[in-house]
Amino acid sequence: MFLDLFNAELLASGIRLSTPLILAALGGMFSERSGVVNIALDGIMIFGAFFGAWIAYQTANPWIGLIMAVMVGGMVAHIHAVASIRYHADQIVSGTAINLLAIGVPALLSNAIFGSTSITPNIDLRIPVISIPFISDIPFIGTLIGEYSFIVYFTVFLIPTLWFVMFKTSFGLRLRSVGENPEAADTAGVNVYLMRYYGVWVSGMMAGLGGAFLSIAHGSSYVRDISAGRGFIALAALIFGRYNPGLTVVGCLMFGIADAFQIQAQSVIEIPVQFLQMFPYVLTMVILAGLIGKSHVPAAIGVPYTQSK
Repeated sequence: MFLDLFNAELLASGIRLSTPLILAALGGMFSERSGVVNIALDGIMIFGAFFGAWIAYQTANPWIGLIMAVMVGGMVAHIHAVASIRYHADQIVSGTAINLLAIGVPALLSNAIFGSTSITPNIDLRIPVISIPFISDIPFIGTLIGEYSFIVYFTVFLIPTLWFVMFKTSFGLRLRSVGENPEAADTAGVNVYLMRYYGVWVSGMMAGLGGAFLSIAHGSSYVRDISAGRGFIALAALIFGRYNPGLTVVGCLMFGIADAFQIQAQSVIEIPVQFLQMFPYVLTMVILAGLIGKSHVPAAIGVPYTQSK
C-alpha cells in the first residue's frame, strides 16, 4: 500500500504544489543576481494571494485578480527596493519588515471588508484548468502532463524564457554584472541603481503571481498564512540551485513532490500527522545543510552601492 503512493498522480500533485515555489524562486533569482537580498518573497506571496482573491471576488473575474496580484507584488517589492537601494537600509531588516506587514495588513483588511481575519469568501470562478486534447486521455502521460491550471503551463513556459533573459541577453548580462561587481559595471556605463530596481521588481511580480496561484487557481479563497513559508522554501531552492534556473526548478520540484507525498501519506501511514507535515521542511533543511559553502553567491549581494563622484 505504501508503494502505491509513488505514481503519476503523486508527481502531478508535486508539480502543482511546486508551481508557486518556482515562480517565487525564479523571481528571487533576478533580485539576488542583481545584488539585493529579498527575503520578503514570503510576505509578497501573501499580499498577492490576498489582493488576488479580493479583486477576483469583487469583480467575479479571476484574470483581473491575477493582474492585481502581480501589480501588488511589484508595488510591495518597490518598498523593499527603495529602502535597500536608495536609502541603503539593511536588506534583511527591510525584507523582514515586509514579512511582518504581511501578517497584519491582509488580516486587517480582510476583517474590515469581509468580517473575518482568517479567510475570504470563495470566488465563483477560478483561473481555468486546461486539458490538452488527446494527451490528457493517455494513461500515465495524461495524468502527468495533460491537465493543469493555466498558471502551471505558463510557469513551464517561463522557465526557459527567464533562463534566456538571464544568460543570453544584454539585460541579463548587465543585471548579473551589478550583482558581481557594481563598480566595474558603473564604469562601463551600466545604471547600477536601475538594474537593481528591475531585479527587485521582477522578484515581486513573480512572487505576487505565485501567491495568486494559491488563492485563485489552486484554491478558491485567501486563507490566513496561505503561503505556509513557501517564500522561504523558494529562497532555499534558489540556494540549492546555485542561482541557476534549471537546478532551482529541480529544488522546487523536490519540495513539491515531498509535500504531495506527505499529504497522500496521511491516509496510509499511521503516525501523527504533524510528523508527516514536517517532512518537506526537514528534507529542505537536510539538503541545505549539505550545500552550505558550496553555492556560489553573487559577490556584491547584500552590499549597498554608492556611486562615486
